[in-house]
Amino acid sequence: MVYYQDGLILIRDLQQSDTRIITDEEIAQGWHADIQKYEMRLRDQSEGKSISLVAEFEGRVAGYINLYPDSKWGAFAGRGYPEIVDFGVLEKYRRHGIGSKLMDTAEQLAAGYSDTVYLGVGLHSGYGSAQRMYVKRGYLPDGTGIWYGDHICEPYADCCNDDDLVLYLSKKLR
Repeated sequence: MVYYQDGLILIRDLQQSDTRIITDEEIAQGWHADIQKYEMRLRDQSEGKSISLVAEFEGRVAGYINLYPDSKWGAFAGRGYPEIVDFGVLEKYRRHGIGSKLMDTAEQLAAGYSDTVYLGVGLHSGYGSAQRMYVKRGYLPDGTGIWYGDHICEPYADCCNDDDLVLYLSKKLR
């Protein structure tokens, strides 16, 4: 299914062929990438658990985002709120509005399920541009503090500043 198209950017459902492209491109730019993560997203989509989107820029896979309409993880788990999970734009395609169009599309889809959407953003410097973008889009911290994995990181607890250390943010959609 195609969700958005403007001549340069196309937003559509994730397909099997995308999993290898995304993985190889992320490895080439020095990211930790594993094709199993994208194959899991594809399975979740086929089972109706998620909506997994890919952005193409001028016909090339450039980014991705996933929406879980009734997420079972994180600060709002089990409340019927959709969660945006695993959002990325390949570095060579940034600054073309691709991330904004992916977020616009995910938020429009989320609004069909709830008036609130949420996401977890990593805290290390690799997430700096995402942190800024979420604030500009109106996302606010949920108030539970930082999480490590799927648990609140208690005050003064030891943790690792890796991709599992996140702050949950939410946004009212209507």
